Amino acid sequence: MVYRVLIVEDDPMVAMINEQYVKQNKNFTVSSICRNGEEALNFLEENEIDLIVLDVYMPVMDGVETLKRIRDKKISSEVVMVTAANDTNTLEQTMHLGVLDYLIKPFTMERFLIALEKFLSHTETLKQNSIIDQNSIDRLMTQNNNQDKKIKSTEYPKGINKKTLSSMIEYFDENSGWQSVDMIAEKLKISVVTIRHYMNYLVQQKSIVEDINYETGGRPCMLYKKAD
Repeated sequence: MVYRVLIVEDDPMVAMINEQYVKQNKNFTVSSICRNGEEALNFLEENEIDLIVLDVYMPVMDGVETLKRIRDKKISSEVVMVTAANDTNTLEQTMHLGVLDYLIKPFTMERFLIALEKFLSHTETLKQNSIIDQNSIDRLMTQNNNQDKKIKSTEYPKGINKKTLSSMIEYFDENSGWQSVDMIAEKLKISVVTIRHYMNYLVQQKSIVEDINYETGGRPCMLYKKAD
């Protein structure tokens, strides 16, 4: 699935750069670019968008007010806020309104792409759990808040198959170095989406540790290896 992105940015140069960043990840496409919040709200009335990259300081209607209107209208799009000002008041307001990530200008392409990866992780976890139970909610909240806490359960969470999980663990027993999702998927003949889901689970269980490789020449790559 390709996710639809709306960029809301009054600076044409910044908007163009953000669009180029989005294009670095094949899972996303830019549906449109809006120059202010009012224009964005009109667009959202007629179009479904998965992710909004929303600038804070804009004419006509700023990003904070736009985000409030988006939530009032029950628009379910995830939002990444972008601002040049590192003020705690704006950060607090937007966090309370359910922002997925928060980028401070000037940000690097690598940091922007990490925000896209957060969206993928969040969305794929929800998709893997069509029936939400307590384990599912605990796992999702742990991801969103970046808590380093092991979730203990006598049962496997929804979307976690014992046989597949055993294959993952066996793979890391046999491969001691850092492993990418693509490497694991190719070896085990399992989809990348499924691998990401299991990696999230194993990281939360502290069986696997993760790191980000910035030296790929393109978008950053998540790497995993067996915990010591």
